Amino acid sequence: MTSRSTGLLVVLALALILASSSLYVVQETERAVKLRFGRLIEGDITPGLHIKIPFAEKVRKFDARVLTLDAEPASFFTVEKKRVIVDAFSKWRIADVDTYYKSTGGSEDIAHDRLASRVNDGLRNQFGERTLHDVVSGERDLLMEQIKDYLNTTVRQSLGVEVVDVRVKRIDLPPEVSDQVYRRMTAEREKEARELRSKGAEEAEKIRADADRQRTILVANAYREAEESKGEGDAAATSIYAAAYNKDPEFYAFQRSLKAYKEAFANKGDVMLVDPDSDFFRYLDKQQGK
Repeated sequence: MTSRSTGLLVVLALALILASSSLYVVQETERAVKLRFGRLIEGDITPGLHIKIPFAEKVRKFDARVLTLDAEPASFFTVEKKRVIVDAFSKWRIADVDTYYKSTGGSEDIAHDRLASRVNDGLRNQFGERTLHDVVSGERDLLMEQIKDYLNTTVRQSLGVEVVDVRVKRIDLPPEVSDQVYRRMTAEREKEARELRSKGAEEAEKIRADADRQRTILVANAYREAEESKGEGDAAATSIYAAAYNKDPEFYAFQRSLKAYKEAFANKGDVMLVDPDSDFFRYLDKQQGK
């Protein structure tokens, strides 16, 4: 290899090193700033291929996507002075890369620490204006929206970031409050159970009273129908007896006398004193006459 070839290779290597030091690419998912000897000279560089002065200028790139801040659970007080332990997270992204770099030095950890402090302040203020019921179930969505708006009015200017969303993962009560809430809930459930049992007993009495009334009506109707049927049967029997009597009154009288004799002499130990001329012995006398 000649000295000329060696020199050409050296020049090409230097050119490549110079090009790699002078050219840089900013991706669509990145935000970048340019520094010259540590001083910010260009901010919010658009995505694409760019040129910088080698060794004198430096480019800092930051993630422009939505990031998650999952802070440690913190303790807050409601308007009733009840302490709650809140575990929340927030979604954020860089809105002003110049302000972001100046306030945090481009450190995501510093941004997280400062944003976590702002989120805790927002939660503390909003929880302090609401009751325990409101923050647990009543106004959760409104609470999160107001916290987000409150944060964006401060962190945009101070940190150069935008809070996209704030959400509460869980709200716990400290042990002493949990016991009080448990006792109160138990008392409320017992009260509700007593009311339900009282209403049930009242409904049961109404059902029993209605059943007794219907039973009385059914028995009365059945007795009336039975009496009517009995009366109709007695009337039919009387009619039959009358028709039979009219056909042969003498025979009918004889049959009744025989029935009377049978019933009178059923017990042989009885003694009966009767006038011989009475109608009771009328048919016996006739039999003796014959």
